[in-house]
Amino acid sequence: MSRLFARLARAAVLIVVPLALAGCGINTIPTKDERAKAAWAEVQNQYQRRSDLIPNLVSTVQGFAAQEREVLVAVTEARASATQVQVNADTITDPAQFQRFAEAQNQLSGVLGRLMMIQERYPELKSNQNFLALQSQLEGTENRIAIARRDYNEAVRDYNTEIRTFPGAIWANTVHGWAEPMQTFEASASAQTAPTVTFDQPAAAPPPAPAPLPAPAAEPAPAQ
Repeated sequence: MSRLFARLARAAVLIVVPLALAGCGINTIPTKDERAKAAWAEVQNQYQRRSDLIPNLVSTVQGFAAQEREVLVAVTEARASATQVQVNADTITDPAQFQRFAEAQNQLSGVLGRLMMIQERYPELKSNQNFLALQSQLEGTENRIAIARRDYNEAVRDYNTEIRTFPGAIWANTVHGWAEPMQTFEASASAQTAPTVTFDQPAAAPPPAPAPLPAPAAEPAPAQ
């Protein structure tokens, strides 16, 4: 009989202890860590989608506006710089690496804005079906990037709050000693401001004022 009670007691311990630990939040940090990492992966996916669109977009614009070489080169170089920044799951806990990634993507956003403004100068480009399709895809991707960044920031703030407040801070300093604060995206003033580009032609110089008419000759005085 005593053996039966001993077995039942051990079984109860095996059931109750995990439930008690779960109730204390021991699994909360790993859960929120995984959620933040999944959100980070979605950010990377959307940035990669944008990067994949750029070569076709540049090629299409070049076909109608090859003389806009400066902008086309700037977009190509910014894309290369953005893709050369190596990122992984550790990037979100490395402030310097995360900053390099964010700055490279913000720079690419800025030059893409300049590229899209070119269409105002070229009516043929504005009506080209391939360009319109790429423009629509790019706009949709930019919207998805904004949503992915927002969701990532929310997940990271939730995770960071958990490891810094009670009782999560206890678990973060004991069982989950690997837990580190994650970085969030900050709004860039330059990225949020559309570049000022004007395609107005210079005003024509006013026509010269007409020369004054010659004064009429004086009539001779009548003979006396």
